[in-house]
Amino acid sequence: MFIITALCVIYITNQFLTQRFTETTRNRAEVRLTLYVGNLISELQRNSIVPQLLARDPELIRALSGNDYTSSTQRLLTFVDEIGAASIMLYDIGGRVVAATDRNRLGESHGSAAYFVDARRSNDTIFTSLQRETAGYQFVYSRQMEFQGNTVGVIAVEVDLQKLERGWASSLDAVLVADSERRIVLASEPRWRGMIEEDALAVQSAPSAIDRAFRLTTDWTPLPPDAYLGGQAVLRREQRVPFEGWTIVSFTPYTSVRERVNGVLALEIMGFAILLTGAFWVGSRKTENRALFFQRESADLRALNERLQQEIAEREKVEKTLEVAEQSLAQSSKLAVLGEMSAAVSHELNQPLAAMKTYLAGARLLLTRKRPEEALSSFQRIDDLIDRMGAITRQLKSYARKGADAFEAVDARACVSTALSMMEPQLKVRDVEITRTLPNAPVMIYGDRLRLEQVIINLLRNALDATKAEGRPAVDIILAAGETVVLTVRDNGEGIEDLDALFEPFYTTKQPGDGVGLGLAISSGIINDLGGRLTARNGSTGGAVFEVQLPVMQEKLAAE
Repeated sequence: MFIITALCVIYITNQFLTQRFTETTRNRAEVRLTLYVGNLISELQRNSIVPQLLARDPELIRALSGNDYTSSTQRLLTFVDEIGAASIMLYDIGGRVVAATDRNRLGESHGSAAYFVDARRSNDTIFTSLQRETAGYQFVYSRQMEFQGNTVGVIAVEVDLQKLERGWASSLDAVLVADSERRIVLASEPRWRGMIEEDALAVQSAPSAIDRAFRLTTDWTPLPPDAYLGGQAVLRREQRVPFEGWTIVSFTPYTSVRERVNGVLALEIMGFAILLTGAFWVGSRKTENRALFFQRESADLRALNERLQQEIAEREKVEKTLEVAEQSLAQSSKLAVLGEMSAAVSHELNQPLAAMKTYLAGARLLLTRKRPEEALSSFQRIDDLIDRMGAITRQLKSYARKGADAFEAVDARACVSTALSMMEPQLKVRDVEITRTLPNAPVMIYGDRLRLEQVIINLLRNALDATKAEGRPAVDIILAAGETVVLTVRDNGEGIEDLDALFEPFYTTKQPGDGVGLGLAISSGIINDLGGRLTARNGSTGGAVFEVQLPVMQEKLAAE
């Protein structure tokens, strides 16, 4: 079974990796071919607009109309480097070269050239491809030039597509471009130019970047016998070029596909061999260890029974200790809050108290020396310090706020939704009926989103605690927007006993350990910082009603 499994895995791996690596090679060839097409079209389009622009050049038109070409060649030379064309030539009405970036061609007569004749007959830019006598093709854009409605000459721009051929020759692919008559006009193999594809592939390749002949094939599996030449398979890909009916063909070798697959298969075979060796070793060791295992198992069972007895006794002891710790923890939480506030008050009031002590000693001394006016000044300073201490204690009432306020445009509806999401586990446990009424349009305020969500969560928690004794607890959340933004949280609990002390720190009606009475005090401080107000009242039909009023964000501020 092990050997059969290994053979199946190796077979499946061979099929899968062969297909995978072949597909990768095919996809890369497609991508490269698409890039070649893009570069070719880009080069042609970039040069196609040049004759149209030069045909309107006032200096060239003036030169043709006045037969003064002293500066025309220099002007064309200034254009050719920026354009990247092979050459630019200016012809007079008779087809004589009167200006050219190649000065050796000045004076030549091209009156019978196709690109000159076709340009004279058309008002558009003409593209012409001509096979050179030596090798390769010449690609020319030409356009007639007019002055006061009369043709005065022709401007011709030769496109440098040989640089694309040089780029193809440096790759592992063989590339050719054929025109609408299937004649090769561009190729990475120079000897292919001017032939049709079948004849070109039959020619012995000259030494170059691609020194092999090609055979047509379209797939790797199964490959026909003639798909190999020199031990190498070749993939042919063809794509249409959206220009003059041209097509581009690439030949990509399937190099290293078999090598990569064989490398993975060798690793798999090695792995199975190691597994088989390990299986034999484990089998021999298992027989030897089985007898020892049964002896140790009985001893371990006895030791395990003793440990279980000890663990049960320890667990009972821990449970009793945990009950005492839970009671202490609830009291410690309140003492921790009181300790934090006591430390803050002590730190903030220490300096004013020390100053007051100094002023009192000074006033006592001044009164002893019969200087009451100066003593009154000391008392006035003591009175100022008392006011300062009062401001400090008012600040400490909102001690839960930490860090700088980060005010921004906030949608109050999103804050309500977020708060309900955070309270969702408690709502599901309690099975509370939540009625939420929110406007359809955004309700924008300018404030701190996190702190506003903290307020809403505190109000919801208080509402949930207030409805613990109700058979069908219900909480209503209403958000309304008018001149101000009003958020109302209403419950059907027993209501509020002492409205005057409700927002005082450490005032709470909860059982010991359920709260320290700082939630509403902190919430009130947050709403005040946001420029609003938090109020509470008993509902007409019972229960408590908390109302948050916040200013609506101005349109100008929202735009900023």
